[in-house]
Amino acid sequence: MMYAALRSIGAYAPSKILTNEELSVMVDTSDEWIIKRTGIKERHIAAKDEFTSDMGVSAANIALDRSGINRDEIDMIVCATISPDYFCMPSTATIISHKLDLKNVTAFDISAACTGFVYALSIAKAFIESGMKKNVLIVGAEKLSAITDYTDRGTCILFGDGAGAAVISATKDKSEAIIDIHTGSDGEYADLLMTPNGGSGSAHDSLAQEASSCFMQMKGNETFKVAVRTLTKDVEEILETNNIDSSEIKHFVPHQANLRIIKAVGDALKLKDEQVVLTVEKYGNTSSASIPMAINDVYESGNLKAGELMLLDAFGGGLTWGSALVPFSPLK
Repeated sequence: MMYAALRSIGAYAPSKILTNEELSVMVDTSDEWIIKRTGIKERHIAAKDEFTSDMGVSAANIALDRSGINRDEIDMIVCATISPDYFCMPSTATIISHKLDLKNVTAFDISAACTGFVYALSIAKAFIESGMKKNVLIVGAEKLSAITDYTDRGTCILFGDGAGAAVISATKDKSEAIIDIHTGSDGEYADLLMTPNGGSGSAHDSLAQEASSCFMQMKGNETFKVAVRTLTKDVEEILETNNIDSSEIKHFVPHQANLRIIKAVGDALKLKDEQVVLTVEKYGNTSSASIPMAINDVYESGNLKAGELMLLDAFGGGLTWGSALVPFSPLK
């Protein structure tokens, strides 16, 4: 039987940094208020001429270089994003494939918001285990600054730009394999976190209405409550299904949305502080890029070793959620 293994990780963050102090000039907020409510101190912002695909390519190049796999062996690219280069088409994945000079590969985008990377991971796993593909590049890339309303203090303090990428490859060695992935959704709560954006489901009477609808909108308190409850339940289920105790997790890598959510879930699972990966302080919420950027931070710090087990956990607009048990299985 063929299994899917996580071979490498890479990430990219734009050079420009937007601090809490700078935001306090733009909206009625303060550094103290933002840190207390979210744990975020700063976030990275892409340049005007820097697109989601550009950031995805930068992260992908690092992951590809680290993978030990020839680039011409990549046979699929999946890009998770809610801030694509273009509305509807072409997909950001096809643009990434072109910029990487990877020709004749299957390439498509998925939209699962902050759960995007976990969804992409599940797709890569399914394609590889079915025998349809052998080496899949998955990318989570976001230019959220392009869809953020910087007059809305409830959202503009949260989001930043960046990208993360990973190479998933076929293996016959079960010890290298991704153990399990759970994903789910519930459209009943779609209005808690959304970008109306003038699609066919939300026609507008004026250009002003249409323009304002392109920004992310969130009901913060309601989202917080559902997120904590859903994430905790999902993680408990994946651990129980696979007969794994939380103490066996070397790195718990949650979506970096809000420090209070992460802490609440970690406490519920009785995880130690050293098990929990935190990058929300310096990147903010980068949606689908959040988890791979966090994994990359652990890798570049020298704290991610071959064979170590990661538990990924995410929650996003849709509403969507997902968790994954993933050992790090590099070729080199």
